Amino acid sequence: MKNFFGIMKQEMYYGEVYNSFDELKEVIDKFIRYYNEKRSNTSLGYRNPIEYSEYMLIA
Repeated sequence: MKNFFGIMKQEMYYGEVYNSFDELKEVIDKFIRYYNEKRSNTSLGYRNPIEYSEYMLIA
């Protein structure tokens, strides 16, 4: 979990200004979906979680 927040801060916060809580919440929600569904992960063989799940079903 600690790693997730470090990555989130590094990839979406630095240098950005959000004008409202709702805007920030929307950006965080989008990042969480990206992180959980699309972001490549070295521990998954450089696949994103969805690709890895499909790979494991085929294997």
